[in-house]
Amino acid sequence: MLVTAYLAIICLLALCVGLDLTARRLTPPQAAPTAVANPAFRHFQSVFLRGYLLALWADWLQGPYLYKLYRHYSFLESQIAILYVCGLASCVLFAPFSGWLPQVLGRRQTCLLFCLSYSACCLTKLSRDYFVLIVGRVLGGLSTSLLATTFEAWYVHRHVEVHDFPKEWIPTTFTTAATWNHGLAVGAGLVANLLAEWLHLGPVAPFLLAVPCLACCAWVVLTNWGKEEAEGGPEVDKQTLLLGSPNVGVTHLSAKARFSRSCHEGLRCLLSDRRVMLLGGVQALFESVLYIFVFLWTPVLDPHGPPLGIVFSCLMAASMAGSLLYRLATSTRYRLQPGHVLCLAVLMAFFSFFMLTFSTAPGQPRPHESFLAFLLLELACGLYFPAVSFLQGRVIPEEKRAGVLAWFRLPLHLLACLGLLALHGEVSGTGGGEGGSGTRHMFGGCAVMMLAALMAVVSLFTLGRNDTDLRLEGNRGESDGY
Repeated sequence: MLVTAYLAIICLLALCVGLDLTARRLTPPQAAPTAVANPAFRHFQSVFLRGYLLALWADWLQGPYLYKLYRHYSFLESQIAILYVCGLASCVLFAPFSGWLPQVLGRRQTCLLFCLSYSACCLTKLSRDYFVLIVGRVLGGLSTSLLATTFEAWYVHRHVEVHDFPKEWIPTTFTTAATWNHGLAVGAGLVANLLAEWLHLGPVAPFLLAVPCLACCAWVVLTNWGKEEAEGGPEVDKQTLLLGSPNVGVTHLSAKARFSRSCHEGLRCLLSDRRVMLLGGVQALFESVLYIFVFLWTPVLDPHGPPLGIVFSCLMAASMAGSLLYRLATSTRYRLQPGHVLCLAVLMAFFSFFMLTFSTAPGQPRPHESFLAFLLLELACGLYFPAVSFLQGRVIPEEKRAGVLAWFRLPLHLLACLGLLALHGEVSGTGGGEGGSGTRHMFGGCAVMMLAALMAVVSLFTLGRNDTDLRLEGNRGESDGY
């Protein structure tokens, strides 16, 4: 497995370079020329990306060795499952508040809160106390929820309300961030492997490195983003958001009312549009099994001695290859619709879990086949996320999107929690553990969920076969074969 992992990362990185060069040649640049030529926009974009990419880097550093750290502390797999459930449950609890906090504390202050809470989460990894580690997982759930919403909220507010840039330029920044995000994920695995295994600093080392990265992020937010505010003028309603303001109670009520209205409108949109309901079902099924995969990949492969950081980089490189394949597939040369790509991604994920039910048979583990299945799953993820993002943008009204996506995330996290609790029961009751039946049963259950997701995808596009909202702009007039 050691040689396999190093060969795989070399081949995957070469594949990504080749796909990127091909995609650049076949697809026109997405950025508006006026945005690229505008120095004020470029400066504002770089100010945002400096802080945001540091936050993403600190987040990725914690991916490769989380499970390994808990095993290093001699916890049982059933105990580790509970730790993961605590993290997911805290995501369910804090996800609604992550959209509300910026309205109360201010967007920049909430970004600073993210840096503080995530740093505390990383420092708890120094303790072997189970309760302290649970607290760390709860802080991690809060931080993950804030990372998913707060930085984007700051950017969009400043972009539109303060600098008055065209809304059409917003995707330019997030496309750049997504491109960097893949590279950061691959690099994080390599750096984590360097610290934990090559330098023999142990699995806690990547978490400790994340702390100064978060401190740098906080410094950028506190200084650069503060200067940006001074140049662009004060935040809207900033005075009413300060603690101690005589209007703070009114502000809190207003924020709560907006949050309640957003949730109510999101639920009504979800229940009134069958397309939204089916898309939410696909997202809940697909992404919940990803949380289970995040828990299971380490115990499946680690007993066979691969470098976990390199394996993590391989998985992230496979996901990058998937996103590049999406760009190629939907280019003007190949003209595949996002619906086609989504069906392919779900089918690939189903086949991956189907493979894993055989490669993790008790007493007959086949780690190379399992590794290949994991790479196939990450490749499917790279295809899935841009496809589902496109469809969400088309079927969910922009003003209701935040509320609808909040309802999407609720069953997503609940399904993942139930899956991990079921694994905990398998391990505790039958002694599943590494190489036991519990892991295989979980992969079988994930395969069934992927089959249900595939049926939901087919239903969605059978329902909207002639729906031009579900098609790329360049191909809207071509309905044949869809």
